[in-house]
Amino acid sequence: MNRRHWVLGGLAGVALLAAGLLVAQQPFGAGAATSAPAASSSEAARSADAVEERRKITDDPVAPKHEPDGYDVTIVSYSDYQCPFCRKMHPVLERLAEQDGKIRIVYRDWPIFGAASEEAAKAAIASQWQGKHAEFHDALMQIEGRLDQAKIKAAAESAGVNWSKLETDLDERWREIGGVIDRTNRQAAQMGLQGTPALLVGPYLIPGALDDQTLAQAVQLAREFEQGS
Repeated sequence: MNRRHWVLGGLAGVALLAAGLLVAQQPFGAGAATSAPAASSSEAARSADAVEERRKITDDPVAPKHEPDGYDVTIVSYSDYQCPFCRKMHPVLERLAEQDGKIRIVYRDWPIFGAASEEAAKAAIASQWQGKHAEFHDALMQIEGRLDQAKIKAAAESAGVNWSKLETDLDERWREIGGVIDRTNRQAAQMGLQGTPALLVGPYLIPGALDDQTLAQAVQLAREFEQGS
């Protein structure tokens, strides 16, 4: 079975859910009560916990977002600017957002490839306060090879980012920026992610990069599952 069919088969069978973290109908944690009323109460509590945990992932106020009006599916993208597969996944997400006007993308920077990755992630997050995240994110994803500060600054310049303001925002908002990265690290660990890229497409957790057709099919499955958002 090739990767595309394996991924879609897993989605159709709800086999790639993050241990009940993302979908209210799935148990959150192990163990079941012996009586029916107690089990029902426990399941309701776990469902509420799962909904709240999913909200923390998708609606984090500091995580940059592409958020069109009337979106009905949310994709959460876990990525590192030095990850070659993230760079391949980037244009696939861009094309989907352009072709499908009801896709929200939440960018969860997960810098796992060292100090340069963390520097790029913090700069990208900070760029949203001058309305330049989309352009800067795109420029960073097009860099080839290892990152360094010179490449990051060159990407900022090509994206129209005011570097002086960026440095000010990095200094003044360091708690917010560091906080969202810390939250992303904890969530990735809780979901058992092993590396980048990883996507949450509606309620489905998909490790690795996808092609255009497979991602579109995953979005359709998400739409069929409680409207996918």
